[in-house]
Amino acid sequence: MNNPIPSNLKSEAKKAAKILREFTEISSRSGPDKIIPAHVIAKAQGLAILSVIKAGFLVTARGGSGIVVARLPDGRWSAPSAIGVAGLGGGFEIGIEVSDLVIILNHKRAVEAFAKGGNLTLGGNFTVAIGPLGRNLEGDVAIRSSAAVYTYCKSRGLFAGISLEGSGLIERKETNRKFYCQEDIRAYEILFGEIPRPTLAEELYEILDSFTEKYEIEEQSMNRRKIVKEQRKKEMALKVNRQRPHQPVNGTEGKEQVLCTAHVMVNVFIMQIFYR
Repeated sequence: MNNPIPSNLKSEAKKAAKILREFTEISSRSGPDKIIPAHVIAKAQGLAILSVIKAGFLVTARGGSGIVVARLPDGRWSAPSAIGVAGLGGGFEIGIEVSDLVIILNHKRAVEAFAKGGNLTLGGNFTVAIGPLGRNLEGDVAIRSSAAVYTYCKSRGLFAGISLEGSGLIERKETNRKFYCQEDIRAYEILFGEIPRPTLAEELYEILDSFTEKYEIEEQSMNRRKIVKEQRKKEMALKVNRQRPHQPVNGTEGKEQVLCTAHVMVNVFIMQIFYR
């Protein structure tokens, strides 16, 4: 697990790249059916990537840090904005747990909620659902979720799992100020493309951009399969039509043949009378 203690934005971006790689690459711990599909990230409007620690005895406390990035109108990713998470929970829970999370922002309104800064409550500001897994693009096309946010989580500790619903996500303004060297910088300036993306986060952008390439390859492959399938259907239909005996449709063609034969017979009869 990665360090949930808040640090500078350079370290947070590096941590985010590592988390994203762990959630998307096949390994001994994560098979093909346990990874975030490329098309989920390629079509996302934004991502929040963070580490969270949860500890408690009857009353539980959550805390952590990470970054959020947004999709710009030209398809590129924005510069990262630092975020923190904090929350309290009840219930008969005892233990400690560290988790890595990837939060997929499916709609612009979810990105706008992060861009406004202040406190943002998951489950309160917008709907949250567990994201799809695996590499099957065609299967996901058939099942669409209306959830504004997908969440993915990997945990290690004594708790059964972690839920961020009810937790507050907070803009870390001071961290952003120090990294971008601007006193009055705001999250919306960062996420809406007014701030150029930093070269110190290039590792993160390389991973993010690779998902668009993977998705385009998957989509092209799926389209090719559809075209081949349609061609085979047409060829089968043509073959079946050729094998069928030629029959007149609704009797019209048969009537025309009878009339033509009668006309020939009349002509022959007239010629026989004329040459006698």
